[in-house]
Amino acid sequence: MVKWGVAACKCECKDPLPRSLGRSVRLRPSSSSGQNQRNNKTPKIPSQKRPRDKVPRATSASSVLQPPSPPFPTQSGEPDPAMASEIEVLEDTTAAAAAVASPAGAGGAAAAGEAEAAEEESLKDDVYTGAAYGDLEKLHRLVELEGRSVTEPDGLGYHALQWAALNNRVAAAQYILEHGADVNAIDHTGQTALHWSAVRGHIQAAELLLKEGAKVDAADLYGYQTTHVAAQYGQTAFLYHIISKWNADPDVPDNDGRSPLHWAAYKGFADSIRLLLFLGAYRGRQDKEGCTPLHWAAIRGNMESCTVLVQVGKKEDLMVQDNTGLTPAQLAADKSHRQVAFYLGNARKVHERGCGGNNYFGKLSKLGLAPVLWCIIIGLIVAYIHSVIAGQYNSNMTLLFGFFSWLGVFLAIAGLVMFYRCSRKDPGYINKNIRDSQTQRDDEPLLKRGLDNPELLAGNWSQLCITCKIVRPIRSKHCSTCDRCVEQFDHHCPWVSNCIGKKNKWEFFMFLILEVSAMIITAATAVIRVAGDPGSPASFDGWLNYSAMNHPWVVSFVIMDLFLFFGVITLTVVQASQISGNITTNEMANAMRYSYLRGPGGRFRNPFDHGVRKNCSDFFLKGYNEDIEKVEQTSHPDEEMAIIHMTRGAVSQNGESVPLHANGADHVCADSQTNSKSHRQVSSSKCCDHTKKTDKTPLSLGLGLGRNNPSSRYARNLLPL
Repeated sequence: MVKWGVAACKCECKDPLPRSLGRSVRLRPSSSSGQNQRNNKTPKIPSQKRPRDKVPRATSASSVLQPPSPPFPTQSGEPDPAMASEIEVLEDTTAAAAAVASPAGAGGAAAAGEAEAAEEESLKDDVYTGAAYGDLEKLHRLVELEGRSVTEPDGLGYHALQWAALNNRVAAAQYILEHGADVNAIDHTGQTALHWSAVRGHIQAAELLLKEGAKVDAADLYGYQTTHVAAQYGQTAFLYHIISKWNADPDVPDNDGRSPLHWAAYKGFADSIRLLLFLGAYRGRQDKEGCTPLHWAAIRGNMESCTVLVQVGKKEDLMVQDNTGLTPAQLAADKSHRQVAFYLGNARKVHERGCGGNNYFGKLSKLGLAPVLWCIIIGLIVAYIHSVIAGQYNSNMTLLFGFFSWLGVFLAIAGLVMFYRCSRKDPGYINKNIRDSQTQRDDEPLLKRGLDNPELLAGNWSQLCITCKIVRPIRSKHCSTCDRCVEQFDHHCPWVSNCIGKKNKWEFFMFLILEVSAMIITAATAVIRVAGDPGSPASFDGWLNYSAMNHPWVVSFVIMDLFLFFGVITLTVVQASQISGNITTNEMANAMRYSYLRGPGGRFRNPFDHGVRKNCSDFFLKGYNEDIEKVEQTSHPDEEMAIIHMTRGAVSQNGESVPLHANGADHVCADSQTNSKSHRQVSSSKCCDHTKKTDKTPLSLGLGLGRNNPSSRYARNLLPL
């Protein structure tokens, strides 16, 4: 008897499904005591038992058996020993199976080969394998000619419809349903085919099941609904589809009080966290252990999950204690996640210092450094007028010198005007969409709340702002200091005490240009003023000593002016370079994070760069650049038109033309509006490419859609290869 303990799986398996087919699997409590649990805390949390995949039997006698995902850990980070399970492989009772388990010589090897061949033959001739592979010919022969039933479960308690849903075999699922299968049939764990489609985020299969009457709120023995399963596996696109179109509950708790947000935070799926928070999931929900989603993210050390939860949270979220009296920061420190513990502790200190504006220091911090810069510029102007312009002139002082002397003052004052406008002007704030729960109607369609946004249909989950409850336009960003989303966000300037965005970047750049010009003119005028003193010595060292002793105010002004000049001119050159390329400071700093800035091969590509001439002319004439992507000419217009036709009229596996949106991994998100435009491919957390495999040789775990399905034949008719 072979045993695999759940704790033995040290990797985060993307596909934790067991692959054994010829042997039955039984779960029983482990007899081992496990490690000592801190505070003896052992919540009753079941393992994520998932159906095993239909795959071709290997030629060798042994098969690979992967343990299921470990159960939700206790706060010690180890699986709960009370609920940890060991997997027993129960050997067949036949003599051939016994020979496979312990072959003794050539006779045993021959018996093992015969048993393996017999097992392979049995696998090839049942409705479950036909459903898993989408083999309609086999299903037709077994069901209609041989009278096999599609309503009975297999030896492991799983239904043929579940295998079809797991592998996104839409045509096979439709055939099974037409021949009497119950769309809500459950296995021994209480899961339906809809649960299985959520494991890999197969939206096509789920759409079929839901149209045929599948219950979106069906729960298994542990209270897991479809939203729980999708969150456990990071299927953000699947979550979006069933919530936006089928009104699935994004905040429903399971039997242990854990919502999909708990699971997404524990597993570290930041995109799923953003979507769930955007849809109104309660971030402060405590489960039976008193843990919030932030607690579980801290236990696992998921830095990105903690960052997303803290950004939308408040001080109280960082101070929530579980049943043992520990905060998320303390749990992270207890598990040696030092970076997470430091981040959470620092976030709490920021709230305690009052940067939110509730006390004197908070209000002072919101002013920024704008008053300081204002005083510096005014002081330099006064010092310049007093020491340079109002000083005694030599006999040969010309009118031209006086003109340039006052020109510097004029430019400095004009720069102050631009500085004031830049500080007070709206940088391009995007209106928030936060609604009062008392005024929000429960029956309001989700699509009216912004869920039909093209960015969501395209799967750009990073465009979700969970603080403002909006879908941000491209190139915009949420400013943590201003707590607002800004169009064409460049940066938050503390010297201006405002964000620099689409609507005030022109004033900001003109402020820099005017002040740099004023600094150059005033510094040059001051040097000429001192150099024109008839009493100054001829040597350079002597001239420096003489100027410092006889013109201290002028020398002090020049030193201060040059000190500020080098910093301002550097910023001006950087801004000018970015304006000429139509790119922002934020985009330059986070180029690898934004998918629209990556071209083929992952190389940097700016789709908004229309050339230096057009970029500069648009900026100085309009005050900003439009977010219009540059159109690139393709060398194959016929192929481009064929691709456009494909996106406009995608076909299902049954050959019907339906308005669908590509959703990665051959997933399809049905559009709620028939006239919606086509969008880019969804960046789902779990996307696999199945188009390079055939039906005869499925991809690894039976996920290959093959080249012989109707969709592939339709594509080949459009694109002659």
